[in-house]
Amino acid sequence: MNDLRFRLADDTDLPALVRLRDDAARWMLAQGINNQWQPGELDEEHFRRVMAGGEVWIAETDGRVAGAWELWWTDVDAWGPQSPVAGYVHRLMVDRSSARPGTGRQLLRAAEQRVAAAGRAFVRLDCLAGNARLSSYYVNDGYRIVGHKAGKPQPGGVPKSFTLLEKDLQTRRER
Repeated sequence: MNDLRFRLADDTDLPALVRLRDDAARWMLAQGINNQWQPGELDEEHFRRVMAGGEVWIAETDGRVAGAWELWWTDVDAWGPQSPVAGYVHRLMVDRSSARPGTGRQLLRAAEQRVAAAGRAFVRLDCLAGNARLSSYYVNDGYRIVGHKAGKPQPGGVPKSFTLLEKDLQTRRER
């Protein structure tokens, strides 16, 4: 399972990113998760904007895209103004038609390593309030729920409420 290679996305990846996002949205709908993502919500311009102000990462195996995620260095809409202590993971996407089990966790590990390499102590993310399955996935991976955000603006959609989660990347940290 260590055959994934990670790289920053570029403009040639925009169609693949839109496909991954739409496929992930369709998978959620098939699982009965009806209020998280919808196909067609995000277009190439969305990912182009993120690449201009943050990072979009691609995971590949055997020359194929296996997944991707966005990494932001601020997230004022969800977390408010913060000192620069965290990286914010968004739109973690796995190609379920070809990715091996555990690929999502590998993507998270790569994102965490990137955040740590940037000298940040925390990885933060959010998921739709009420999506117990996704919240549980992150909690079981070492994230902890640290709050909630009501009315967070959504690209191409109405504001939604989210559960805020974070993981401490420091091995020893006094609380």
